[in-house]
Amino acid sequence: MWLSLAFLSAALLGLYDVAKKRSLTGNAVLPVLLLNTLFSSLIFLPTILSAEFGLGWFDATPLASAPGTAQAHLLVLVKSSIVLVSWIFGYFGMKHLPITIVGPINATRPVLVLLGALLVFGERLNAWQWTGVLLALASLVLLSRSGRREGVDFRHNIWILCLAVAAITGAASGLYDKYIMSRLDAAFVQSWYNLYQLGMMTVVAALLWWPRRQESPFHWSWAIPLISIFLSAADFAYFCALREEGALIAVVSMIRRGSVVVSFLCGALLFHERNLRSKAVDLALILVGMFFLWLGSR
Repeated sequence: MWLSLAFLSAALLGLYDVAKKRSLTGNAVLPVLLLNTLFSSLIFLPTILSAEFGLGWFDATPLASAPGTAQAHLLVLVKSSIVLVSWIFGYFGMKHLPITIVGPINATRPVLVLLGALLVFGERLNAWQWTGVLLALASLVLLSRSGRREGVDFRHNIWILCLAVAAITGAASGLYDKYIMSRLDAAFVQSWYNLYQLGMMTVVAALLWWPRRQESPFHWSWAIPLISIFLSAADFAYFCALREEGALIAVVSMIRRGSVVVSFLCGALLFHERNLRSKAVDLALILVGMFFLWLGSR
């Protein structure tokens, strides 16, 4: 069951990346991210109200939750901080780079999660799963060559550096998820971490964007609420996957990066990006890697 949830989360993440790219095109980054946290919080606000006031709206459903302890809220607050850092850097990278480059780079993020899972949780991968990981690493090397054809030098591009920071903090978040999801229910984590992010993002936008809003203007796009819808659904499927017995965080994280399939196709069809043939080789390696991971996890 956890594998099915991981693949569902991957498909939804691909749609999330597309909505994010559309929203950020010619737009200020911080207010887009602020609205994302706002809409995500509103989606799960009924879950918080039901739990805190004992209303029982979601009893016997995956959204059922209970009031958390101070320690539980502290755990979620830490997660919110890590994810927000990853998002800020990732959003800036997404705005300034082709989605057909961003997608494959993000698809290699679980390699960092794998290293952490081996060191922290003692997880062990079999030969099929290791093959999938090595293919993902090979795709990153090839992608750096494809990027140079578009003037994107991986060694000296600040937006690539932003993606790298987003990847490292995102991997830290993935490892932390494995820790807290063994202690807290999915509905509690997702509903409160969205709310905490909204509070922190309001402060960030007020300090860094609002005084400079004339230089970095914001315009409304209907793709902005779609970011929250797709992300909330993808995260909920992900959290539920981690709650399943036997779920491996390294495998779940790698499968979720299969979202690159959706983002890559939309990059070609909607954004008309270039050098698709060479990038398709990178994508093919990632897909084969996904297959080996699935094969080794049956």
